[in-house]
Amino acid sequence: MVEIRLDDAEAALVRELLDAALRDLSHEIADTDRSTFRDQLKQRRALLAGVLEQLGGPLPDPGAD
Repeated sequence: MVEIRLDDAEAALVRELLDAALRDLSHEIADTDRSTFRDQLKQRRALLAGVLEQLGGPLPDPGAD
């Protein structure tokens, strides 16, 4: 197991990047015709979602007020 120590600003940046990658993957999965590639993308999305969850989930959307 790898342990990484991040300060609050670093953790927020990683959460933001993971959230953006997840959204991009969702679009790519929807646009993919090849089932094998789609399955690989879904596995990648699940891994990213797991890491994001370990960091506290996505940051709140500032425009969602």
